[in-house]
This record gives sequence, structure tokens and C-alpha cells, in this order.
Amino acid sequence: MYLTLKHLHITCVALSIAGFALRGWWSISASPLLQARPTRVIPHIVDSCLLASAVALAWMAGFVPFVDGWLTAKIGGLLAYIVLGGVALKVSRPLSQRAAAWAGALFVYAYIVSVAITKTPLGWLALL
Repeated sequence: MYLTLKHLHITCVALSIAGFALRGWWSISASPLLQARPTRVIPHIVDSCLLASAVALAWMAGFVPFVDGWLTAKIGGLLAYIVLGGVALKVSRPLSQRAAAWAGALFVYAYIVSVAITKTPLGWLALL
């Protein structure tokens, strides 16, 4: 069961970042596709599955936020990603602000993945 959940989680990670990258590009390029119903609905489904699988995996493995530093770092990164992603996709924001927030959100997402892989709050820096 754990392995199945882990594969679901990783699949959702890939789908989520691919969808966000595409929606961010559409936001920057003023594409009408950003307002399409599937574009507004599918990310919520994918991200809900991502969050549910993350909570289930942490529970099954016995990891505890605010006790396990790497998990706390991932949660902090997730909050930063949500804020930056919200700015990046808000069409009423200036283009330069959306582009910077989009790039920042992609950077934070890479950090979250690095923390997940290395199991340390330093992420890839721990390997240097």
C-alpha cells in the first residue's frame, strides 16, 4: 500500500508542476486557455490527491511535522509555493510581477523536491 501511495504521490507531483508551469506560461502570454473550465478545475483535483497522498504517506511512515525538520521545511516551502503561485496566476497583477512570481514558484517547487529526495531541510545544498 505504501509503495502504491508513493507512486501516486510522485505522479501527482509531476502532473501538478507540469500543470502549473503551463498555466504560468499561459498567464504570462495572456492566453485565453487560462480561463478554460478544465484549466481551473483539474489543478484542484490533482493538488487534492497530492496533498491527501502526502498526508497518508507521512502518517504511514510515522513522520511528524515540526518534529522531522525536512517535513517542516517541505510544508514551509509548500506555503511559499502557494503564495507565489497565486501571484503568478492572478491576471490582474502586472506582467513583471507574475513572471517573477512564476519563476520563484518553480524555484521553490524544485527546493521542495530536493528536500523530499535528500530528507534534509538543506535540500540539494546538503550534497555539496
